[in-house]
Amino acid sequence: MEIYQLKTFIAVAAEGNLTRAAERVFTSPPAVSAQLKALEDELGVRLFDRTARGMSLTVAGQRLLAEAQRTIAASQALQAAAAQIRGQARGAVRMGTVSDPVSLRLGEVFVQLAERHPQVALQLQQGLSLRTMQAVRRGELDCAYVLNEQAQLDGLEALRLTPVDIVAMLPPQWRADSLPGSISALTELPWVVTPTECGLRLQLETLFRSVGRELPVGPMADTEAAMRAMVASGLGAGLMRSDQAEELERQGQGRVWPGWRGQTWLCWVGPQAPAELPALTAVRESVLQVWGLAG
Repeated sequence: MEIYQLKTFIAVAAEGNLTRAAERVFTSPPAVSAQLKALEDELGVRLFDRTARGMSLTVAGQRLLAEAQRTIAASQALQAAAAQIRGQARGAVRMGTVSDPVSLRLGEVFVQLAERHPQVALQLQQGLSLRTMQAVRRGELDCAYVLNEQAQLDGLEALRLTPVDIVAMLPPQWRADSLPGSISALTELPWVVTPTECGLRLQLETLFRSVGRELPVGPMADTEAAMRAMVASGLGAGLMRSDQAEELERQGQGRVWPGWRGQTWLCWVGPQAPAELPALTAVRESVLQVWGLAG
């Protein structure tokens, strides 16, 4: 059994198609078919059902896919450990993001990695803060940027990078002379809310609890872009980062309510022992360098 056969197996499972899987592993469809047959012969089970619609995993294939993925991960860990012995960092790091790349300074992080650790590849996946942290805990992501108010997180290392100011944004039809005069009046307006897994949800709940109100049931935005668009279209008020809100106001697409301001933190989170993974350590160091927090 060869590692490349397992990679082909995983590629076909992901794509459900020999041609696309061949492109993914940089070979030809006949070569992919031959590798699968050799693997099936060696394992003594059929991994896929071949139909007119493509390739679908058999019951045996479904059970063995996870083992194949673990074997590939172990192989990559072995290669990374050898690279560490040689004084090198290499490999792919899966990093979650929760905001636009500019505010996260991701471009600068990529430049740092390219200059200092050219064999480290950063793979980005965008999601909500709580979901992203859970993915890091489960090992589905290696690290992440999140919005988080807590200084410590169970089972994770949390590094505070910069405070993030949060404001309430009103739709553009509100005139300066007709803004709500109190938080109570503000909370009586229609609102665009965020999912419970969003880093701003706690801020929103705190705002409503301060006047003894529950969050309303209404439109929901699960990305910053969706929140900006929904507020600008007049669906309701919403919370957003102050830099985004001020830009929206300059464009005449909303109005910042001046009577409230919250704060959270942009954090980098990862496992508590990143030194065991040289590529992850390289990403951590690059993030801290970009944010001026390196020792």
